[in-house]
Amino acid sequence: MNRTLYLECYSGISGDMMTAALLDLGADEKVLKEALESLPVKGFETRISRVTKAGLDACDFAVLLDEEHENHDHDMEYLHGHLHEHGHSHTHTHEHGHKHEHRGLSEILELLEKAQMTEGARNTAVRIFEILAEAESQAHGTTADQVHFHEVGAVDSIVDITAAAVCLDNLQIKKVIIPVLYEGTGSVRCQHGVIPVPVPAVAAIAAKHELPLRITESQGEFVTPTGAAIAAAVRTSSQLPERFVIEKTGIGAGKRKYERPSLLRAMLIRENGQGR
Repeated sequence: MNRTLYLECYSGISGDMMTAALLDLGADEKVLKEALESLPVKGFETRISRVTKAGLDACDFAVLLDEEHENHDHDMEYLHGHLHEHGHSHTHTHEHGHKHEHRGLSEILELLEKAQMTEGARNTAVRIFEILAEAESQAHGTTADQVHFHEVGAVDSIVDITAAAVCLDNLQIKKVIIPVLYEGTGSVRCQHGVIPVPVPAVAAIAAKHELPLRITESQGEFVTPTGAAIAAAVRTSSQLPERFVIEKTGIGAGKRKYERPSLLRAMLIRENGQGR
């Protein structure tokens, strides 16, 4: 089955929003759990729950880190201590003592090789990490193989990217349409200091991969480096078909609170709008 996915990034995109939207579309939680449990990475647990944002029911995917592995980079820090209230959730844990590491790209690729996932999912995850490492290296004036900092090596980033790749593969999605990424304005604070929005890594990815951006008047970072890397890796088109039928809709919730609700809407569509 070759499915077409349309991503409506009205509130930007991040790794957890992408995974949540795909889970809401029906990606197999058991397959995802098995893949994440096979990662040779420790110090995290994940939680899948239902939340309500702007009156809409949505799926929430959260990566929760123990104190030893907590990351305070701008891309991930909002995951901690700001969880939504929810009615029911599914949590699985990876709690072991482990020295904090800043992994580089080569170490992450080795981790992915050891994980239990399909080759399709693995190839997607590798592609996302390569795009992210290249962008971060450009932003920091180094090379991709020398990138050893939070944006690429954080546990939550590894989990988010792996999860998104596994869910995409599980849904058998072959085409991904992303017409535009909505982004905020202003600045954000990360471990390196205060940086402008779009953050340098996002700007680098958008430029390299010709991702269309639409800057809004809303303050804040809507598109994270991880989200931009996912979009660049999986997008096959920026043009919606003239006629299409929506077969299923999934909504993934973000963690940040901005003027517009932090939601990523994903739709499985059938082109032409013709009968089956």
